[in-house]
Amino acid sequence: MRFLGSKETLTNSIRTLLHNHNILQRNLVFFDAFCGMGSVADSMKAIYNHIIINDSLKCSTVFTRGKLYANICTFERLGFNPFTFLNGNNNTLHGFFYQNYSQGGSERMYFTEENAGRIDYFRKQIEEWKVQDRITEEEYVYLLACLLESVSDVSNTAGVYGAFLKHWDKRALKPIIFSAIDSNEGICEIIESQNDRIEDIISDIECDILYLDPPYTQNQYGTQYHLLETLILNDNPPISKVTGSRPTTPMRSNWSKMYHAHILFEKVVAETKASHIILSYNNDGFMSKDFIEKTLKRFGVEETYDCVTIDYKKYNNTKCKGADGHQEYIFYIQKKPSSEVIIESPLNYTGSKTKMVPIIKNYLPHEQIHTFIDAFGGGFNVGINIPAELTIYNDINPFVKGLIQSFRTDTYSYLSYVNNLIQKYSLSPNSREGYAALRDYYNSRPIPRRDPRMLYTLILYGFQQQIRFNTDHGFNNPIGSRWFNECLLSKFISFARCSKSKNIEYLNVSFERLTNHINPDTFVYADPPYRSTLGVYNDGKRGFEGWTIEHEQRLCLFLDWINQHEAKFMLSYVLQVEDFYNEDVANWATRNNYRIIDVDAPQGRYNDRREVLIVNY
Repeated sequence: MRFLGSKETLTNSIRTLLHNHNILQRNLVFFDAFCGMGSVADSMKAIYNHIIINDSLKCSTVFTRGKLYANICTFERLGFNPFTFLNGNNNTLHGFFYQNYSQGGSERMYFTEENAGRIDYFRKQIEEWKVQDRITEEEYVYLLACLLESVSDVSNTAGVYGAFLKHWDKRALKPIIFSAIDSNEGICEIIESQNDRIEDIISDIECDILYLDPPYTQNQYGTQYHLLETLILNDNPPISKVTGSRPTTPMRSNWSKMYHAHILFEKVVAETKASHIILSYNNDGFMSKDFIEKTLKRFGVEETYDCVTIDYKKYNNTKCKGADGHQEYIFYIQKKPSSEVIIESPLNYTGSKTKMVPIIKNYLPHEQIHTFIDAFGGGFNVGINIPAELTIYNDINPFVKGLIQSFRTDTYSYLSYVNNLIQKYSLSPNSREGYAALRDYYNSRPIPRRDPRMLYTLILYGFQQQIRFNTDHGFNNPIGSRWFNECLLSKFISFARCSKSKNIEYLNVSFERLTNHINPDTFVYADPPYRSTLGVYNDGKRGFEGWTIEHEQRLCLFLDWINQHEAKFMLSYVLQVEDFYNEDVANWATRNNYRIIDVDAPQGRYNDRREVLIVNY
């Protein structure tokens, strides 16, 4: 079977990778999520006792099942060899294929008239045997798979069915022979088949090993194999006047679109129940090697990450021309428990607690949190990672709050908007002219009409990706040497998906006004600025309120109020930085019998600092 992206020549490499990670075990469930024409699944049937296959095309799942069933088809009920029978007569029918895919009833030259008539006859005969209960379900599927193989041998195409050739290829002039498909030895006892978009079913599939081989480029498999889909469905659909294609919209895959592929990949990796993930991809695909690595490591055990690179001859067509240096990748990672996954903010926010999230989670109360308030939300690295029925994000800076809330909108539209700005203004590291033009346009807009997506684009290319405003609330960060790299893209997509999956309320108020949202079922996390380590976002010189000893005293009173109202709080703070020791906060905590927990936090630019968590429970 000629099929785009077939992994026939990679099956040995995939098995070797499975062996190297000790998962060639009979008792494990192997899930081939994009089974295509079954090369990988068929190579695994002698290894795994339970295989699940899926593809959005029915012809793909049928062909793959045919390979998996091949060694159990005896045709005892039928009483004779179906191949001998079908090839031993010259019966033809002037059915759908004859009328629409040959010159017998159209101008299309997919098949000769004789072969098209034979295809109609084969399809009808197989269906009759099934209706008459003369063949089993497995035998029915197997014969349909053999029909697909036989059709491929005499099709007058360049290998796919998006169009037919305008002249007759020699292979297409041969009489069709009903041929058995090639199949590996071995029998898999349990075979499950799905015919869905993987992103719609991944969270429901119980499996141990997930194998992914998604489309790499803009080629739409539904368009390229519409004819085979029609042959299997046997539904006589309305067709295109030119190519004879059935409606392809229901078969179109977002995996063949830029950014959609990234979004779907992240979702599948995040939501699969598999303990092991394997991905086939290549260096000409939408997703880069770096993006894939960053995403896999976010959800997997970093030490288990593996990537095998294989030089591979590339399929060539008018949209995707061959080139030297084409490489196929096979990725592997062992997935870690969801409770250990840390989602990172796509903002490079000063004072980020990303690396402290595991420590913070470890010291949370054991009971389920109803309402979690991230009182000084900033980049939202903490709140996004805490399970709660309701999460309240709050930040005093309305631009930061607007940014964090904007990530909840449609991810594909957001990324497309950012990409369009990058192209329009020719944004790149240290390219001042385009950056200055975009910054001036952003600042010229009335504040209520400033698009946070535009602000995010400016931040991406600004100096150290900082969030800086002047006293007139004009964004004033100069151009920097950074850009929207693959690491940030991966962070963005994960953060956006999690934002949409959580019940979040976004506020832009002073921390003291949060009292209206606090009751005994509330947990308040406070990560205020530190008097000893001020950043550009809280120094009081950027058009927003700074952080002084008076603010610190008000915060202590606010936390006391929380304690008096039987709610719980956690305060992240730095008691000491080099020669500075915050005796006021230390004494306040001791006086109120709050627990001071020393944490081994990253030192950053301060080599001598005492970071603590202060809790009232």
